Amino acid sequence: MANIISDETIEYVGILAKLELNDAQKEAAKKDMASMLDYIDKLGELDTEGIEPMSHVFDVKNVWRDDVVTNGDDRENIISNAPGQKDGMFEVPKTFD
Repeated sequence: MANIISDETIEYVGILAKLELNDAQKEAAKKDMASMLDYIDKLGELDTEGIEPMSHVFDVKNVWRDDVVTNGDDRENIISNAPGQKDGMFEVPKTFD
């Protein structure tokens, strides 16, 4: 199947991609797009009967773990690293008036 790409399609794709193409580049893009669509059509001819669809080529599974706090409340140790502190919180220079 020969896929014909119109000049309007190339102009539209160029606008979407924010590309400024000259006439030679537009013709090359038309040929490239047509060959890509022809390849997709060819893939559509494959017999996929009995083949299970997949979302990934590897057998990937989510690994879940319990969200457990491991470091606990170490406020005193953390606040000891602060350049300044006030009421158990970091004190930082004023950034606006």
